[in-house]
Amino acid sequence: MKKNEASLTSLISAFGRAYHSKYDTPKIFDDYIAKEIITQKEFSDIRENMINGIQFFNSQIASEFQNDPEEILKWITQVQLSPTPLARAAYCENVLFHAMSQGVKQYVILGAGLDTFCLRHPELNDRIEIYEIDHPATQDFKKKRLAEADYQIPDNLHFVSADFTKNFTVQNLIEEGFETNQEILFSLLGVSYYLTKEEIVNLMNKLFTGVPSGSSIVFDYADENLFKEKGMSHRVQNMVQMASASGEPMKSCFTYEEIEGLLESLGLHINEHLSPVAINEKFFRNRTDYLSAFETIHYIYAVKS
Repeated sequence: MKKNEASLTSLISAFGRAYHSKYDTPKIFDDYIAKEIITQKEFSDIRENMINGIQFFNSQIASEFQNDPEEILKWITQVQLSPTPLARAAYCENVLFHAMSQGVKQYVILGAGLDTFCLRHPELNDRIEIYEIDHPATQDFKKKRLAEADYQIPDNLHFVSADFTKNFTVQNLIEEGFETNQEILFSLLGVSYYLTKEEIVNLMNKLFTGVPSGSSIVFDYADENLFKEKGMSHRVQNMVQMASASGEPMKSCFTYEEIEGLLESLGLHINEHLSPVAINEKFFRNRTDYLSAFETIHYIYAVKS
Protein backbone atom coordinates (compact mmCIF):
# COMPACT_ATOMS: atom_id res chain seq x y z
CA MET A 1 0.00 0.00 0.00
CA LYS A 2 1.35 3.39 -0.95
CA LYS A 3 1.74 6.03 1.70
CA ASN A 4 -0.79 8.41 0.18
CA GLU A 5 -3.33 5.63 -0.20
CA ALA A 6 -2.97 4.65 3.45
CA SER A 7 -3.38 8.24 4.57
CA LEU A 8 -6.38 8.90 2.31
CA THR A 9 -8.28 5.87 3.58
CA SER A 10 -7.81 6.86 7.21
CA LEU A 11 -8.55 10.51 6.47
CA ILE A 12 -11.88 9.82 4.80
CA SER A 13 -12.93 7.63 7.71
CA ALA A 14 -11.89 10.35 10.17
CA PHE A 15 -13.80 12.91 8.09
CA GLY A 16 -17.00 10.89 8.41
CA ARG A 17 -16.60 10.57 12.17
CA ALA A 18 -15.72 14.25 12.56
CA TYR A 19 -18.72 15.33 10.48
CA HIS A 20 -21.06 13.17 12.55
CA SER A 21 -19.66 14.49 15.82
CA LYS A 22 -20.01 18.08 14.70
CA TYR A 23 -23.31 18.12 12.83
CA ASP A 24 -25.51 15.07 13.49
CA THR A 25 -28.03 14.58 16.29
CA PRO A 26 -28.53 12.21 18.01
CA LYS A 27 -25.07 10.69 17.99
CA ILE A 28 -24.52 7.07 16.97
CA PHE A 29 -20.80 7.18 17.74
CA ASP A 30 -19.29 10.42 19.01
CA ASP A 31 -15.64 10.56 17.96
CA TYR A 32 -15.12 14.14 19.08
CA ILE A 33 -11.35 13.79 18.71
CA ALA A 34 -11.45 12.94 14.98
CA LYS A 35 -11.70 16.60 14.01
CA GLU A 36 -8.46 17.33 15.86
CA ILE A 37 -6.33 14.85 13.93
CA ILE A 38 -7.28 15.98 10.44
CA THR A 39 -6.38 19.47 9.28
CA GLN A 40 -8.92 22.09 8.28
CA LYS A 41 -7.56 21.91 4.74
CA GLU A 42 -8.03 18.16 4.59
CA PHE A 43 -11.58 18.48 5.91
CA SER A 44 -12.29 21.21 3.34
CA ASP A 45 -10.74 19.25 0.48
CA ILE A 46 -12.73 16.10 1.26
CA ARG A 47 -15.87 18.22 1.64
CA GLU A 48 -15.40 19.78 -1.80
CA ASN A 49 -14.62 16.46 -3.44
CA MET A 50 -17.77 14.94 -1.99
CA ILE A 51 -19.96 17.82 -3.09
CA ASN A 52 -18.43 17.89 -6.58
CA GLY A 53 -19.05 14.15 -6.92
CA ILE A 54 -22.79 14.28 -6.28
CA GLN A 55 -23.66 13.50 -9.91
CA PHE A 56 -22.05 10.07 -9.51
CA PHE A 57 -24.01 9.35 -6.35
CA ASN A 58 -27.41 10.75 -7.26
CA SER A 59 -28.29 13.09 -10.15
CA GLN A 60 -31.72 13.84 -8.65
CA ILE A 61 -30.20 15.09 -5.40
CA ALA A 62 -27.65 17.05 -7.44
CA SER A 63 -30.48 18.83 -9.23
CA GLU A 64 -32.74 19.26 -6.21
CA PHE A 65 -30.03 20.81 -4.02
CA GLN A 66 -27.87 22.45 -6.66
CA ASN A 67 -27.91 25.70 -4.68
CA ASP A 68 -27.44 24.05 -1.29
CA PRO A 69 -23.97 22.43 -1.12
CA GLU A 70 -24.27 21.75 2.63
CA GLU A 71 -27.38 19.64 2.07
CA ILE A 72 -25.57 17.78 -0.70
CA LEU A 73 -22.67 17.09 1.66
CA LYS A 74 -25.08 15.94 4.37
CA TRP A 75 -26.81 13.59 1.93
CA ILE A 76 -23.58 12.01 0.64
CA THR A 77 -22.07 11.67 4.11
CA GLN A 78 -25.17 10.27 5.78
CA VAL A 79 -26.33 8.01 2.95
CA GLN A 80 -23.07 6.74 1.48
CA LEU A 81 -20.11 7.46 3.72
CA SER A 82 -20.96 7.23 7.41
CA PRO A 83 -23.63 4.63 8.27
CA THR A 84 -21.46 1.50 8.42
CA PRO A 85 -18.30 3.03 9.98
CA LEU A 86 -20.32 4.77 12.69
CA ALA A 87 -22.56 1.87 13.68
CA ARG A 88 -19.87 -0.82 13.59
CA ALA A 89 -17.56 1.32 15.75
CA ALA A 90 -20.36 1.86 18.26
CA TYR A 91 -21.15 -1.86 18.27
CA CYS A 92 -17.51 -2.87 18.65
CA GLU A 93 -16.90 -0.55 21.60
CA ASN A 94 -20.08 -1.80 23.28
CA VAL A 95 -18.71 -5.34 22.96
CA LEU A 96 -15.33 -4.19 24.26
CA PHE A 97 -16.83 -2.69 27.40
CA HIS A 98 -18.79 -5.89 27.99
CA ALA A 99 -15.63 -7.97 27.49
CA MET A 100 -13.73 -5.75 29.94
CA SER A 101 -16.46 -6.28 32.52
CA GLN A 102 -15.76 -10.01 32.12
CA GLY A 103 -12.04 -9.54 32.72
CA VAL A 104 -10.57 -8.98 29.25
CA LYS A 105 -7.50 -6.74 29.46
CA GLN A 106 -6.11 -6.93 25.91
CA TYR A 107 -7.62 -5.42 22.75
CA VAL A 108 -6.19 -5.77 19.24
CA ILE A 109 -7.41 -3.45 16.46
CA LEU A 110 -6.60 -4.78 13.00
CA GLY A 111 -6.51 -1.97 10.44
CA ALA A 112 -6.70 0.69 13.16
CA GLY A 113 -6.17 3.73 10.93
CA LEU A 114 -6.85 6.88 12.95
CA ASP A 115 -8.75 5.09 15.71
CA THR A 116 -9.12 7.27 18.82
CA PHE A 117 -10.45 4.87 21.47
CA CYS A 118 -7.48 5.22 23.83
CA LEU A 119 -7.61 9.03 23.56
CA ARG A 120 -11.32 9.17 24.30
CA HIS A 121 -10.96 6.90 27.33
CA PRO A 122 -7.83 7.86 29.29
CA GLU A 123 -9.54 6.57 32.43
CA LEU A 124 -9.00 3.04 31.08
CA ASN A 125 -5.24 3.35 30.57
CA ASP A 126 -4.47 1.01 33.47
CA ARG A 127 -7.26 -1.46 32.65
CA ILE A 128 -6.74 -2.37 28.99
CA GLU A 129 -3.69 -2.87 26.75
CA ILE A 130 -4.41 -1.78 23.18
CA TYR A 131 -2.50 -3.10 20.17
CA GLU A 132 -3.05 -1.30 16.86
CA ILE A 133 -2.00 -3.28 13.78
CA ASP A 134 -1.64 -1.44 10.48
CA HIS A 135 0.72 -0.61 7.64
CA PRO A 136 3.86 1.29 8.74
CA ALA A 137 2.93 4.28 6.54
CA THR A 138 -0.48 4.59 8.17
CA GLN A 139 0.98 4.34 11.66
CA ASP A 140 3.68 6.91 10.93
CA PHE A 141 0.97 9.23 9.62
CA LYS A 142 -1.09 8.75 12.78
CA LYS A 143 1.88 9.37 15.10
CA LYS A 144 2.64 12.58 13.22
CA ARG A 145 -0.96 13.76 13.54
CA LEU A 146 -1.14 12.97 17.24
CA ALA A 147 2.05 14.97 17.81
CA GLU A 148 0.71 17.91 15.81
CA ALA A 149 -2.50 17.86 17.88
CA ASP A 150 -0.45 17.76 21.12
CA TYR A 151 -1.59 14.28 22.12
CA GLN A 152 0.81 12.06 24.01
CA ILE A 153 0.76 8.38 23.07
CA PRO A 154 -0.57 6.57 26.17
CA ASP A 155 1.58 3.89 27.79
CA ASN A 156 -1.11 1.26 27.10
CA LEU A 157 -1.15 1.89 23.32
CA HIS A 158 1.17 -0.35 21.30
CA PHE A 159 1.78 0.08 17.57
CA VAL A 160 2.40 -3.14 15.64
CA SER A 161 3.51 -2.42 12.08
CA ALA A 162 2.48 -5.29 9.79
CA ASP A 163 0.40 -6.28 6.80
CA PHE A 164 -1.93 -8.49 8.79
CA THR A 165 -3.23 -10.19 5.63
CA LYS A 166 0.24 -11.53 4.78
CA ASN A 167 3.10 -11.57 7.28
CA PHE A 168 1.35 -11.13 10.62
CA THR A 169 1.52 -13.67 13.45
CA VAL A 170 0.77 -13.52 17.17
CA GLN A 171 4.54 -13.28 17.65
CA ASN A 172 4.26 -9.68 16.39
CA LEU A 173 2.03 -8.96 19.38
CA ILE A 174 4.21 -10.85 21.85
CA GLU A 175 7.15 -8.62 20.89
CA GLU A 176 5.05 -5.63 22.03
CA GLY A 177 4.16 -7.15 25.40
CA PHE A 178 1.09 -9.22 24.52
CA GLU A 179 0.43 -12.05 27.00
CA THR A 180 -0.72 -15.30 25.37
CA ASN A 181 -2.22 -16.67 28.59
CA GLN A 182 -4.79 -13.86 28.83
CA GLU A 183 -8.04 -13.52 26.91
CA ILE A 184 -8.11 -11.00 24.09
CA LEU A 185 -10.66 -9.19 21.96
CA PHE A 186 -9.82 -8.64 18.28
CA SER A 187 -11.63 -6.17 16.03
CA LEU A 188 -11.60 -6.52 12.25
CA LEU A 189 -13.79 -3.77 10.85
CA GLY A 190 -14.17 -2.73 7.22
CA VAL A 191 -11.71 -5.40 6.09
CA SER A 192 -13.31 -8.80 5.45
CA TYR A 193 -14.98 -7.92 2.14
CA TYR A 194 -11.63 -6.91 0.65
CA LEU A 195 -10.12 -10.34 1.39
CA THR A 196 -10.72 -13.67 -0.30
CA LYS A 197 -12.41 -16.37 1.74
CA GLU A 198 -9.10 -18.23 1.95
CA GLU A 199 -7.34 -15.12 3.27
CA ILE A 200 -10.03 -14.65 5.92
CA VAL A 201 -9.70 -18.25 7.11
CA ASN A 202 -5.91 -17.98 7.22
CA LEU A 203 -6.06 -14.70 9.15
CA MET A 204 -8.59 -15.98 11.69
CA ASN A 205 -6.50 -19.11 12.16
CA LYS A 206 -3.39 -17.01 12.88
CA LEU A 207 -5.29 -14.83 15.34
CA PHE A 208 -6.76 -17.65 17.41
CA THR A 209 -3.88 -20.14 17.39
CA GLY A 210 -2.24 -19.99 20.81
CA VAL A 211 -4.74 -17.67 22.52
CA PRO A 212 -6.94 -18.98 25.34
CA SER A 213 -10.59 -19.98 25.23
CA GLY A 214 -12.84 -16.99 25.81
CA SER A 215 -10.85 -14.83 23.41
CA SER A 216 -13.13 -13.23 20.85
CA ILE A 217 -13.50 -11.15 17.70
CA VAL A 218 -15.85 -8.46 16.39
CA PHE A 219 -16.05 -8.10 12.61
CA ASP A 220 -18.38 -7.02 9.85
CA TYR A 221 -19.06 -8.94 6.66
CA ALA A 222 -21.03 -8.55 3.44
CA ASP A 223 -23.84 -11.00 2.77
CA GLU A 224 -24.59 -12.96 -0.39
CA ASN A 225 -26.47 -10.00 -1.92
CA LEU A 226 -23.40 -7.73 -2.06
CA PHE A 227 -22.98 -7.91 -5.83
CA LYS A 228 -26.73 -8.03 -6.60
CA GLU A 229 -28.31 -5.51 -4.21
CA LYS A 230 -28.40 -1.89 -5.42
CA GLY A 231 -29.44 -0.46 -2.05
CA MET A 232 -31.08 2.85 -1.24
CA SER A 233 -30.10 5.37 -3.93
CA HIS A 234 -27.84 2.63 -5.37
CA ARG A 235 -25.44 3.09 -2.46
CA VAL A 236 -24.43 -0.59 -2.25
CA GLN A 237 -23.73 -0.64 -5.97
CA ASN A 238 -21.82 2.63 -5.62
CA MET A 239 -19.72 1.16 -2.81
CA VAL A 240 -18.76 -1.86 -4.91
CA GLN A 241 -17.98 0.29 -7.96
CA MET A 242 -15.87 2.75 -5.98
CA ALA A 243 -13.87 -0.05 -4.38
CA SER A 244 -13.15 -1.54 -7.79
CA ALA A 245 -12.20 1.82 -9.29
CA SER A 246 -9.80 2.48 -6.40
CA GLY A 247 -7.87 -0.69 -7.15
CA GLU A 248 -9.10 -2.49 -4.00
CA PRO A 249 -12.10 -4.50 -5.22
CA MET A 250 -14.47 -6.25 -2.86
CA LYS A 251 -13.78 -9.97 -3.05
CA SER A 252 -15.96 -11.92 -0.66
CA CYS A 253 -19.50 -12.23 0.61
CA PHE A 254 -21.19 -14.91 2.69
CA THR A 255 -24.48 -16.40 3.67
CA TYR A 256 -24.97 -16.58 7.44
CA GLU A 257 -24.58 -20.35 7.25
CA GLU A 258 -21.21 -19.96 5.52
CA ILE A 259 -19.95 -17.57 8.20
CA GLU A 260 -21.22 -19.87 10.94
CA GLY A 261 -19.47 -22.88 9.36
CA LEU A 262 -16.23 -20.95 8.83
CA LEU A 263 -16.11 -19.88 12.45
CA GLU A 264 -17.02 -23.33 13.75
CA SER A 265 -14.15 -24.82 11.73
CA LEU A 266 -11.82 -22.49 13.66
CA GLY A 267 -13.27 -23.38 17.07
CA LEU A 268 -15.37 -20.20 17.36
CA HIS A 269 -19.05 -19.87 18.14
CA ILE A 270 -21.25 -16.89 17.31
CA ASN A 271 -22.20 -15.02 20.47
CA GLU A 272 -24.16 -12.34 18.60
CA HIS A 273 -25.12 -11.63 15.00
CA LEU A 274 -26.69 -8.36 13.86
CA SER A 275 -28.41 -8.36 10.46
CA PRO A 276 -28.98 -5.10 8.56
CA VAL A 277 -32.52 -4.99 9.97
CA ALA A 278 -31.21 -5.48 13.52
CA ILE A 279 -28.47 -2.88 13.01
CA ASN A 280 -31.02 -0.38 11.77
CA GLU A 281 -33.24 -1.03 14.79
CA LYS A 282 -30.37 -0.81 17.26
CA PHE A 283 -28.52 2.26 15.94
CA PHE A 284 -30.77 4.17 13.52
CA ARG A 285 -34.31 3.88 14.88
CA ASN A 286 -36.51 6.99 14.80
CA ARG A 287 -33.93 9.18 13.05
CA THR A 288 -35.19 12.13 11.01
CA ASP A 289 -32.09 12.51 8.82
CA TYR A 290 -30.68 10.31 6.02
CA LEU A 291 -28.75 7.86 8.22
CA SER A 292 -29.77 4.20 8.00
CA ALA A 293 -28.07 0.79 8.06
CA PHE A 294 -26.44 -0.46 4.86
CA GLU A 295 -28.52 -3.18 3.24
CA THR A 296 -25.85 -5.91 2.91
CA ILE A 297 -23.54 -5.46 5.93
CA HIS A 298 -23.78 -7.65 9.06
CA TYR A 299 -21.90 -7.61 12.41
CA ILE A 300 -20.60 -10.67 14.25
CA TYR A 301 -19.26 -11.21 17.76
CA ALA A 302 -17.64 -14.65 17.97
CA VAL A 303 -15.90 -16.35 20.90
CA LYS A 304 -13.29 -19.15 21.02
CA SER A 305 -14.70 -22.28 22.65
